[in-house]
Amino acid sequence: MTPKQFDYYSPASLNEAIQLLKTKDEAKVLAGGQSLLALMKLRLAAPKNIIDITKLQGLSYIKEDKDYLAIGALTIHDMLEQSAVIKSKFTILNDAASKIGDQQIRNRGTVAGSVCHADPAADLPTALTAADASYVVQGPSGQRIIAPKDMFVDIFTTALGHDEVVTEIRIPNFPLRTGSGYIKHSRREGDFAIVGVGTVVTLGDGNVCKDVRIALGSVNTTPMRAKSAESYLRGKKLDDKTIAEAAEKGPEGADPPSDMHGSREYRLEMIKVFIRRTMKLALSRIN
Repeated sequence: MTPKQFDYYSPASLNEAIQLLKTKDEAKVLAGGQSLLALMKLRLAAPKNIIDITKLQGLSYIKEDKDYLAIGALTIHDMLEQSAVIKSKFTILNDAASKIGDQQIRNRGTVAGSVCHADPAADLPTALTAADASYVVQGPSGQRIIAPKDMFVDIFTTALGHDEVVTEIRIPNFPLRTGSGYIKHSRREGDFAIVGVGTVVTLGDGNVCKDVRIALGSVNTTPMRAKSAESYLRGKKLDDKTIAEAAEKGPEGADPPSDMHGSREYRLEMIKVFIRRTMKLALSRIN
């Protein structure tokens, strides 16, 4: 199928893009196009106006700050996969980026595009939730920062205003003795997750869990934190028994669908399996 007719705009600046979003009805931002164009071809989305921001300068970068890692909105997935900084310090993002689609998709798809599409089965939103990422957005009223817990509102829905553009993703620098990882369960390499789990864990003295964040994907309408499992782990020495006991608490609050790829019951069981696996992966990466 082909998309319905639409008007196309290619703004020369971020301010022009925001103004177009403000004044044009039923407008959508086009970045990498790997999600939006597919929906348009299937006529599951039919925006009247497309605002193409791919030519905007200064929105593709990975930078270290003293407090956080900054990722520009138009940074493509392949840059996350290849970045030396991310490979050494933020391995959860490298894991997630490397599992997105195929190489052609990773060469075109953007970080902010995946975030704004807000597919609960996508890899990056889950990994970024575990990494406690916040989102810098620009609109007619200026700049604001959306907190990690506020970004994803519902399936395919974020806290972004209709006339706002994500410009940067910020990930707090991980403390010393922190490891992270992301694993997904899918039918084939590159498919969307049946269950995806991202984990960031920090050890204190005596290998006691000082802090942990566990994010689950494809088991609710948004990426979600496994709060009960996290609470159980904090303050405990992390051995196989403790991790297994925490994993049993992982499905609390999850509401996965049943579909052709797996039943609700199957997904709930896989949450436990992949919490155990990502915890062990993250711990193996702590120096």
